[in-house]
This record gives sequence, structure tokens and C-alpha cells, in this order.
Amino acid sequence: MPRKKTARFRPPAKQTVEFVLDALDRHLPQARCALTYRDPYQLLVATVLSAQCTDERVNQVTPVLFERFPTCQDVAEADVEDLELIIRPTGFYRQKAMNIKAMSQVLAAGHDGLVPPDLDALVKLPGVGRKTANVVLGECFDIPGIVVDTHVRRIAGRLGWTANDNPDKIENDLMVLVPREKWTIFSHQLILLGRTICQARKPRCRECFLSSPCPLGQEALS
Repeated sequence: MPRKKTARFRPPAKQTVEFVLDALDRHLPQARCALTYRDPYQLLVATVLSAQCTDERVNQVTPVLFERFPTCQDVAEADVEDLELIIRPTGFYRQKAMNIKAMSQVLAAGHDGLVPPDLDALVKLPGVGRKTANVVLGECFDIPGIVVDTHVRRIAGRLGWTANDNPDKIENDLMVLVPREKWTIFSHQLILLGRTICQARKPRCRECFLSSPCPLGQEALS
């Protein structure tokens, strides 16, 4: 029996991409990182803690963490059990505590306690992937990067801008479509859109300003 052919992925037209980017700028100009921080190190830790956790919950935990352990060196020298107790509300606290302690040890020993403004150096840190690295680089060092979190992944797929599930491949697909200077704000805009309108279970397509170029939106409105 002949194998069924799968439809070939077709990237969106340039005009469609421009329409979406313009609409995001008009409707979500205020989009920004929702994590609170005072320096690159605090944002790095907060972003690690935000995995499988809301930014609101992380923002409740990090002030307590950094009051007890103000610097990278302090976290590096902390007992992991003390870290676990503080960050427990963020979930997966044992692994996260191990990661932020090990990450802080590497930074303290090899980078004078400072966060390096370099993607390759950041992803070598324990618990730090490309998503976390791109958050810190874009926010603190003005180095553009596309942050592929659950919202960006979902919306990029719904728009038909990627046919991949792997975050690194999705990042590459979006880097081709979106101008480099817009990578950081584009990520924040999709994240905000995902939290407020294009939600996972019940997307509010009738309220969405991207319903016309979105296949899911067109289906909902038909």
C-alpha cells in the first residue's frame, strides 16, 4: 500500500509576516519581561525559577531569596536545603535549587560573579538553555534573541510559522521570518498574547487582532 504523502510546510508570505508584526506593535506595544530583577544575575535566577511556574509566583519568591542571599557568591555558598525551602513555591524546587547553586558556583569561579553577555557561555551554565539565555541577553544586554517558551511555541504553530515541535528548530524558523532587531520585543508580544488571548485550551479567537492571518482564527470565525 503506497505511503500517504504529508503536506509540505509552506512558510508565510512576507506580506503576512509584516501584517502580523505591525499588528503586534499596534496592539501590544507595552509587552515586556514580567519578571522583576535588579541586575542580570537576578534575572538569570528568576528565569530559571520560572520554568513550569508563573512569573507572578516567581516575583513573590525572588525578593525573599535575594534578601537572604544577595549576591552570586552568597548563593554559591548557600546550603542547598536553605535554597529549596525558599524556592519551594516555584515547583520542581529540588532540581532548581541544585541548578541555581551550581550555576552560581560556575559564575563565581569563572566569571567573577558576573553574567557573561554571550549565548555560548550562558548555555554552558547548569540549568540554562537557549530560552533562558535569550531572555537575559535581550533584557540586560540588548542582544536580540527569540525566546521560545510555551506561548511562543503554541502561537507560532497556530499561525503556521513553523511545523516543528523542537524549541531550537522553532527558534530558527522564527529567526528567518522576523527581522533581528525585533526578536526580543516579538517574543514578549507573543508571550503576552498567549497569556491573555491565544490561550492553550480556550483561545479567544473572536477577540484576537490576528484572527485574519491565523488558520485557527479563520476556522473559529467561519
